[in-house]
Amino acid sequence: MTINAWAKKWNIPAEALNDLRRELCAENDRVYMPPQSNIFTEAGALNSVRLEASEKGLRLWRNNRGAGKDEYGNYIRWGLANESKAVNEVIKSSDLIGIRPITLLNGAIIGQFVAREMKRPGWKFTGTKEENAQLNFLRLIAALGGDAQFSTGRGSL
Repeated sequence: MTINAWAKKWNIPAEALNDLRRELCAENDRVYMPPQSNIFTEAGALNSVRLEASEKGLRLWRNNRGAGKDEYGNYIRWGLANESKAVNEVIKSSDLIGIRPITLLNGAIIGQFVAREMKRPGWKFTGTKEENAQLNFLRLIAALGGDAQFSTGRGSL
């Protein structure tokens, strides 16, 4: 059962459910942005987009991806769409992954998947193997109704 179905079962108005969501999320509305964030770097652009997302009611998290050995010598992979080296060469998940609340006409709220592949300000697509693998992920998310794109800073949400 979803929270929307539960609210309908108990005749909870959409406005009350939306207010509850805002109250529950209020304590997580702030995003830490290092004071020395240089907006002219990829890290600075990433922090500025996370701050903008918070201001607009979205939630974005850093999606670290990589591979290596754990303390037991087991080889592990982490990050979305990073199941194998072969997969990772074709599709690379974005730096920021999150969700945007969208209010439907009936007042119910659904979440739209959001992905941003961060680049330094001034970056231009050149078609490298890595950029194409990142583009494959962005296209997949967009094809399924998500909001996914490359970003060089604020203004991409």
